[in-house]
Amino acid sequence: MKSLITLALGLAISATAFAGDFADITVPELKKAIAEKSVTVIDVNGSESYDAGHIPTAIDYEKNSSMLEKSLPADKAALIVAYCGGPKCNAYKAAAKKAKELGYTNVKHLSAGISGWKEAGEKTEAVKK
Repeated sequence: MKSLITLALGLAISATAFAGDFADITVPELKKAIAEKSVTVIDVNGSESYDAGHIPTAIDYEKNSSMLEKSLPADKAALIVAYCGGPKCNAYKAAAKKAKELGYTNVKHLSAGISGWKEAGEKTEAVKK
């Protein structure tokens, strides 16, 4: 019995660790934060995808990664949200970790990604060329 409890506890801890370092934000929560101008959104899908369509106000991580701090607010407690393609994509971690390393304390992840944003009927912005 003791070994079953130990196994269950180990699995619970592993699942929590696997869940990731960054809290999730929902599409409605992100939409509200964008409307309130209380979030900086980082698109980690690559410049080609960004140019074709990204969440409004998002910055292109591929083009801005080396100077990300200049694109982020001075307030280190400000909400920062990183996203990539969808629930199975982990590319967002690069931007989220970098923001955390820069001292930002409220870094979240839109696990739904750009695909979930579109599925929810939300609009995207394209780069005009």
